[in-house]
Amino acid sequence: MSGTIAFAGAQLDRADAIRNDPEQLSGLMDWRARLLKLDGLSPAITPDNTLEWGTLADADPASELIFLGLLGGKGCFAEVHPKLAGNAAPLDPVLWRALTSLEHEDLAIYGAARSLVDWHARHRFCARCGQPTALTKGGWQRRCASCGAEHFPRTDPVTIMLVEHEDRVLLGRQPRFPPRMFSALAGFVEPGESIEEAVAREVFEEAGVRVREVRYIASQPWPFPSQLMIGCTCVTDDPTLTIDANEIEEARWFTRDELNAARAAGIEGTADLLFPRSFAIAHHLVTWWLDR
Repeated sequence: MSGTIAFAGAQLDRADAIRNDPEQLSGLMDWRARLLKLDGLSPAITPDNTLEWGTLADADPASELIFLGLLGGKGCFAEVHPKLAGNAAPLDPVLWRALTSLEHEDLAIYGAARSLVDWHARHRFCARCGQPTALTKGGWQRRCASCGAEHFPRTDPVTIMLVEHEDRVLLGRQPRFPPRMFSALAGFVEPGESIEEAVAREVFEEAGVRVREVRYIASQPWPFPSQLMIGCTCVTDDPTLTIDANEIEEARWFTRDELNAARAAGIEGTADLLFPRSFAIAHHLVTWWLDR
């Protein structure tokens, strides 16, 4: 698959050996260290449309510091303010517009930082005994001093798939989508499922379509709050749709001509369709299907 997938490809060295060594980690926390500036969970962006960095002196003394990794030999950190609340709400349009101004590398760094900071803000207490937890391993773990339980930042796997039938693909839309915007069907992988089983179940639940020949194409980290989008394709022999209105608002089969026309029209799209935005892995899946 061609093209750069948003939020992937950060050049930070996560330096696992350092985050597991308190002495080495402490040695990085000097005047050379960089602190990623955040406004809550949103990025602080400079007039030059880059991420804004400060020093550790800018951090609130009450904050927890997360070690993001090494960049140019310098330790990079983000802070979890004690008053910060986690946010699993849909992506805000204002934030979306801000993210479109960032270069790929900055976008990847921000995505990883946001997922970590958000997880820490929502997991200050132990899921086993309810007591406060403390940040360890540079922010890549929390530990409960009361019962000894260890908690790790979570990533939720989500399948997102193109369904093919006779040179058409199935796309759907949710009520929160802008008018005319359609995307690939998607859903969380459930316990006890393989990726292939999750694809088949989600497509049947949302659109009433039975599929076969599930193939993996590409993946995308999606930091809202912390998902791994697993891009796949599959095939159906029966295109008859039975829509679950609790899951999606509408689903339609689109031809190559319709999709190529929407892609060529850019952000305005056609009268019937907005091509999936470049931030989303659905954009890359549809582009792959059109160009292969």
